[in-house]
This record gives sequence, C-alpha cells and structure tokens, in this order.
Amino acid sequence: MKFAARMFATIAVAFLLACPLRADDTPKPGTTTKAVTTTDKDGAANSRVAPPGTAGEATPAAPAPTPAPPYAGEGSDTPKLELFLGYSNVLATPMSFRNRIADVQGGDTNIAFNLNRYLGLVGDFAGYHADTLTFDQAGGPSRDVGADGKVFTYMGGPRLSYRRPRFTLFGQALFGDANARQVTINQCTGAPVCTPLPSENSFGMALGAGLDLNLSRHFAFRIIQAEYLMTHFKDPSSSVGTSSIRNNLRLSSGIVFRYGGNPAPPPTAACSLQPGEVFAGEPVSATATGSNFLPKRTVTYNWTGAGGKVAGNGASAQVDTTELQPGEYVVTANLSDGRKNGSASCSARFMVKQPRPPVISCSADPASVQIGASSTIHSNASSPDGRRLIYSYSASSGDIAGNDATATLNTQGAQPGHITVTCNVNDDRVPALTASSTVMVDVQAPPPPPPPPPAPEIKRLEAKLALHSIYFQTARPTEEHPEGGLLDSQADILRALAEDFKNYLKYMPDAHLILGGHADPRGTPEYNKKLTERRVERTKAFLVEHGVPADHFELKAFGEEDQLTADQIKQQMADNAELSPEERQKMMSNLRLLVLANNRRVDVTLSTTGQQSVRRYPFNAKDFLALISPKGGEKKPPVKKKP
Repeated sequence: MKFAARMFATIAVAFLLACPLRADDTPKPGTTTKAVTTTDKDGAANSRVAPPGTAGEATPAAPAPTPAPPYAGEGSDTPKLELFLGYSNVLATPMSFRNRIADVQGGDTNIAFNLNRYLGLVGDFAGYHADTLTFDQAGGPSRDVGADGKVFTYMGGPRLSYRRPRFTLFGQALFGDANARQVTINQCTGAPVCTPLPSENSFGMALGAGLDLNLSRHFAFRIIQAEYLMTHFKDPSSSVGTSSIRNNLRLSSGIVFRYGGNPAPPPTAACSLQPGEVFAGEPVSATATGSNFLPKRTVTYNWTGAGGKVAGNGASAQVDTTELQPGEYVVTANLSDGRKNGSASCSARFMVKQPRPPVISCSADPASVQIGASSTIHSNASSPDGRRLIYSYSASSGDIAGNDATATLNTQGAQPGHITVTCNVNDDRVPALTASSTVMVDVQAPPPPPPPPPAPEIKRLEAKLALHSIYFQTARPTEEHPEGGLLDSQADILRALAEDFKNYLKYMPDAHLILGGHADPRGTPEYNKKLTERRVERTKAFLVEHGVPADHFELKAFGEEDQLTADQIKQQMADNAELSPEERQKMMSNLRLLVLANNRRVDVTLSTTGQQSVRRYPFNAKDFLALISPKGGEKKPPVKKKP
C-alpha cells in the first residue's frame, strides 16, 4: 500500500508539471510568426510558415491529399544527456526472509550520455531505506520491530533506445555494486542483538526496460522503469550466513531532464516553375517540394496565383498565361499536414516576355541584269523569340515567285531602270508580327550590236606594227639638253614606228600610243621621276617630228618603279636568238650593268589592242657600248645616300 500511494503521488506531480512544460514549446495565443522567404537565382522561394491568405485567380475548393514528403527532422532532437530523478521500490521475488532487501523503498537517479539516436551509456545510483525488521520465529508467527537500515546501488552500462516524437522506449543492462549498511533496532543500545544485520557489499546487476512520455524538448515523464535486480547478499536467517543469488524486482518512476541536441526542424517548402520565362499563352508548370512534415500525416497543397489561372491540388500545378500582359507574376503553394505548426508555404516567380517581331534583310544575285534575265532574291530572316517564319515577296515590275527564303525575279517585259523588290516575313503568332526589307535590281537595256570585224588592212597594219622599247644612256636626256639623249639605233626604231602608226591612224583614228618611262635606281626618287618625264617627252617629240599627231599620246613617268629583276634579264637573254652561247656567257659576267641598262627605257603600248613593246636590249647595235655604260656623257645625277 505504501508503494502504491507513493507511485500515485509521483505520477500526479509529473502530470502537473507536464502542462506548463508543454506550453513552453508552442506559440502563445495572440502571437504571429512572419514568413521568412529566400529566393534563389531561378526565382524559387522557400518559407517556413504560410503567410496570411493570398488572393489568386484560381484556388482548388477541396485539395486532394498527397503523401507527406520525407521527414528530415527525425532524430535531430535526440538529447545529449538525460538525467532521471524518481521514486524506486525493490521487492524480493519471491518474498523471502532470506533476502535482507525483501521490501525497500527510496529514490533512483541515473544519467545517460547518448552516443547517437539509439545507443547510450548510463550511470545509475539508487538509495533505499528500511524502517521495519521482520523476525521469523520457528513454529510461531513472524514479528515486526522498528529498525533503521539503508541500501545503496552503484551501477553503469549500455542503454538502447527507440525514439518517437511522443515517447521513448528503452532497455538497459547495468552492472556494479550493492552496499547494505548495518541494521539497528530502534530504542536498543549496547547489546549485540541491537545490530542484527551487519554492513555488507555485494555484486549488483539490473536488467530491464522503461517507457518515457515526451512532454517537451527538455522534459519527459518516465511512466515506468521495471528491472530485474540481482544481488549476492548473505542469508540473514541462517546462522552460517552463506551468500547466494538474491532475485529482486525494481520499479521506478519519475521525471527526466533532457539536455543538448537539436530541435526538430520545422516544415519547409520550396517552389519551382518551368519554364521561368514564357510568352502569353504558353503554359507554366509549378512544383512544390515539402520537407520535415510528419511522415504519418498527409500533406495537402493549396495553390494560388497573383495573375494567371492556377489549376492543381497536388505537388504539381499548371498556370494558364493566356491574355497576360508582359511582366512578372507570382505563384504560391501552401502545404499543411494538419498540425498547428505543421504548415509551410513557398512562392516562385515567372516572367511573361514582351513579344519581339522578326527581322529580315534581303539581297539580289545578280544585282544588275539585262531585260528578260532573272535575278535570285535571298532573304536572311530570324525571329528573336524563336518563332516559325512565313515568307512573301512583291516587286514594282516584272514577276517574282517564291514562298521561302529564296525567290526568283523575272524581268521579262520590264523597262530599263530599277525594280524594287519587297521581302516580307511573318511569325506564326495570331495576330502575327511582321517585318519587311527592300532590295533594288538594276535592269539594263540590251547592249548594242558588236562592231563589224576589222578590215584586212587593219589586221595587216596591226601585225606589221612591231613595238619595241626605247633605251637611253645613263642620265640622258639632261635638264640642260632635253632634246638630246637619243642614240641612232633607237632613233631608227622610232622612225619605223612613226610610219607604221600614221598608216594605222587612217583606219583607227582613235588609237593612241601609251609611253611609259623608267630609270635605274641609282638616283633619288625625285631625280628619277623627272628623268623619266624627260625620256617620255623626248620620245614623243621625236615621233611628232616624224608626223604622228601630238594628241595621240598618253605619257606616264614611273621613275624607278616597276624595275626589271636580274632573273627577268637572264630570261630575256635566254630568249634572244640573236645571241650566241659565248655572247650570253660574256653578258652574264656583266649582269649588274645589264640590269641597270635594261631599266633605262621607255615602253610603248598600243591603246586599241593593248599590244606592248618588246623589251629586247640592242646587244648588236653599233652604239651598244654607249648605251650600256653606267657613266653619263654629261653631269652625273645625284646619287642616293647609303643608309
């Protein structure tokens, strides 16, 4: 009866403490929690609790239940330390006078260090008091006398726990020492009979289990801790006092104080939209993902949208963007598992883009045609929004056909002038966005008929009109004597050219001679430029003196430009059939002089045919030595300074 009364009192005190302890873990009435949201770069937002009601164009009337997402919070609230303080009663099993702790009562305390969610190490200390000693009289009834005795246990060992949000079930095995102090009879002194039981130590072992009711994060009520307690005390009823195993039942109940550990994370939700940018009329898919909801509860989803129509009552929904104006819109999902704090919300944004028209440019190939010919029109078009494109064409004249990126313009029947071709492109929207570009095609009249073929006399004169380059001495003609510098061999060539060209002008009156003067590179550019001007003027003057009209010339002074190279001079000598091998060998020994001499010349070109004078140096001329000499017959020209 004493044990039952004490157990009932302990349970009553625990329940009285449970209410205020549980109240500390819940929001107080009248308080609100603001939603804290974070937005990632894709526009998804996460929030811990649902904000007040958000207006939307479409909210399902009866959301369909969806299985709860994975619960990431289980086990995260496992305390690091658990301290138990409670009432304890030890009963011998079976009840026997041979067991000195047959029925003792007291308190038990233990501290558990949890290595993880399941495994912990426990240190246990318990103390018990006996105020009655029972004497067993042979052949007669037993007699109780007042006495004072104490028993203490010191044990430790492992504990295995099974933790749930509402309760914790555990089992443990403890090993250690049991110490029984001497027992004295009340109001008895001096005689040995006053201490019938001496102090005694014994091995102790406790095997059992218990059940804790979780009141809050820091407190729990241990409903029961029942253990088999084994000791090895001596038999107090035996005169021999032999030791043997004593079996006991230990029952405990009390309060558990819990320290450390992390609280279970609150429910969260994350929203995402695909795609994040659309044009009006294109659908958007919304997805909400919840975590840390209780796994045995069903989560409901409630979708709202600030713009657009949201349809869906599960983890996914569809947003209808028809007739939405360009801009940013928000979709919100509210998730709940039905608990007071079992809700979360999230939002995500999507963008309705401004539609952009296509762009186009076009070109014509060829851009200029004769009447009756065709030109191909090429269009280069694109849609910045990636839409399908449709092509069309029109022309100010002629006929054009084509319905893709290429069209054909037929100019049959068109007048000479310009035809404007317009290239049009539409995208596949309704209504469509359009763009256009133009290109001009030049239509030309047919060319005049070709002139009649030249008369046989013209052909004969052109064949006879042998053109030869004219060569000059070094630095000739001079500024003092611009009328000189022409040797006899070169004058003979010009006389023959004058006679032939005068006959040619009778048939080709528009013909003229193009004279191009050159100089070797020994003088300065300015000097060589003036020297070649004097050479072409001297050549023209000689031809005019022999009857060629002065207005049938075009003069060009190149200075030291367009120089003949040593390789070109070698090739000229190889092509000259008038030179023997011995003469060629001799000339090769003076190649440097020959390169200079070949660049002191005037080339002659016939304008009507483009025939150019033959560059063949007069090796066999009587005045060859005077022509090839690098020294001028008059004042030397200025020379270039060596760098």
